[in-house]
This record gives sequence, C-alpha cells and structure tokens, in this order.
Amino acid sequence: MMKKTVTATSTFILLLTLASVTATAATCPDTSATDNSPSNPIPAAKKFRHWGSRLLSFIHTPYHMVYDALVSEGANATMVGKFDYGWTSHKDLEDEEIEVYLSGTGMKDWEYLGTYTTDSDGKIYVPVSARPAGHYKVQMIVSGDMSSATGYLTVVEPGTKAVMFDIDGTLTQDDFEAIGDYLGIGIAQPYYYAPETVRAYKDKGYCITYLSARPYWLMKDTREWLDHMDIPLLHTHTDPDAEIFKSKDTAGYKTDYINSLISAGLDIIRVYGNAATDIEAYANAGIPKSETYIIGDLAGVQGTQPMNGDYSHHYSTVVVNTPNAQ
Repeated sequence: MMKKTVTATSTFILLLTLASVTATAATCPDTSATDNSPSNPIPAAKKFRHWGSRLLSFIHTPYHMVYDALVSEGANATMVGKFDYGWTSHKDLEDEEIEVYLSGTGMKDWEYLGTYTTDSDGKIYVPVSARPAGHYKVQMIVSGDMSSATGYLTVVEPGTKAVMFDIDGTLTQDDFEAIGDYLGIGIAQPYYYAPETVRAYKDKGYCITYLSARPYWLMKDTREWLDHMDIPLLHTHTDPDAEIFKSKDTAGYKTDYINSLISAGLDIIRVYGNAATDIEAYANAGIPKSETYIIGDLAGVQGTQPMNGDYSHHYSTVVVNTPNAQ
C-alpha cells in the first residue's frame, strides 16, 4: 500500500512539473530587463577613417538601424546593423568602425561584443552566441561621431505564443500616414482602441510582433511612433529590400519572414492586417482564416474575420476573452 502511494505521489509531482514547464515555455520573454536597461554605453571617441565620412556626418542626419532578430533558445543569432545619413539620399557609411554592446535578461550591465567595420552597403553583421530565453537590447555606436542605433534580440522557447500586426493601415488609419511621420508634418493616428488591443495581448503573455513593408530606413520613425503611442516594443521588422514606400514583393517578403519566425519557435495564434498582400502572406504561412483579422476596405474578404470601423468592438468581444498565453 505504501509503495502504491509513493508511486502515485511521484507521478502527480511529475505531471505538475511538466505542466509548469509547458506553461512557462508558452509565454513571451519578460521585457523588463530591456525596459530598464543600464545607461547607454559611451565608448571612447575615435576619428572617422575617411574625410568623406566626416563630411557626411556633419551635413546629414543619421538614419541608422539595427534589424531585430528572433531565435530559438540554444541557437546563435546574427544582429545586422545598417548605417546611413540623409533623409533623402540615405548615403551609406562605408568602411567605418562600429562599437557593439548587448544587455538584457539576467544581465546587470552591458556586454561588449566587439568592433565591426561597415561594408560597401553600410552594414555590419554581428554574431551573438546562444543566450537563455529572454529579451536583449543591442546598441551599435558609430565611433566617428557617437551616433547610434538600437535593436532587439528575442530568444524564445518552442511553442511561445505570439500575435502579429501589420502597421500601416492596420494599426494606423491610413497606409500613407508613415509619409507624414517621416517628413515631420504630422503623427500617424492609430485606430481607436488599437493601442489598447496590443497592450492587452502583451499583458496576457503573448509575444507582440510587427511585420511591415515599410523600407528599412523608416525603422527609427516606426520605433518612435510605437513608443509615442505607448504601444509595446518587442519584435519589429521592416523590409530591407523595399523601394521608397513599397516592397518589391510584399506578400513574398512577409511569407518568408513569418515562416522564419515559426521555424524559430513562435506559435502565431492570431494575425492582423488590412491589405490583399497581408491576406495572401498569412494564408501562405498557414495562419488559419479564422484567426486572420482584417480591417478597412478588405475586412472579411476571402474568409477572413472582419473588423469594421475600429478596434473597440473587437477588443471587448474577442481580445478580452482570449485566454492568457500559458
């Protein structure tokens, strides 16, 4: 009798442990470490290698960016930085040194990742060794003028639940409001209750991912807009090959990137968009139409779920009733 009791108790404890592990694996990494990261590192200033770079920096505004990366726990990552100047010309910063630092989950200070030299496209590629599941901030600083860019590395466990949003015409009320942001003539207005919707998912433990066809050089403005609207920053991706404000192949670009996130371990349970290319990409990536929510003129087409007017009704009837990620 004693042996049976011990066996039953051990089995019960094992099941509880497995349930706990499963619950933990399904939630998004905590962002508090990056939200409250140490003061930005200040490396020793150096002179530019080339006089043309000095002139470029003196005349033009920097439009640097770091591409966000998302990988599975145990996998190495590559953080890509892109450095250019000028809001119209976007002249690449070539053959100049960039200092790179990382901070985040479980870290009390910045870790120096090294000095890298930009290539002919103004890019650097920084290898990052495997990290525990968590959220990390990567700071890249131009040695010649101390201008900088910030990106994020998210490391997830398999099965981590996520919700994906397009930005222009989906969170914002119009596809072209990004132009006003970029030119400094206005701030794009979100749909009513769109920010509350995003925050609700974050509070429920879902990884928030933004996938936009905006060109890479709008990343700075995109981050500033999300922050200004108090919309959580987690994983944001813009099109590295977009021309002006239009991607060469928006649906193909988005499909490939969604598949890469799924391969990294994300379980994307719901998606939001407004365009035919959104609908196509989500379907190609295997997202069910029952979890594909479309706002605007194409709401409800091709079997998608319609959101009419704004997010308020959707928030109160769908988002509030969505269970927590775990």
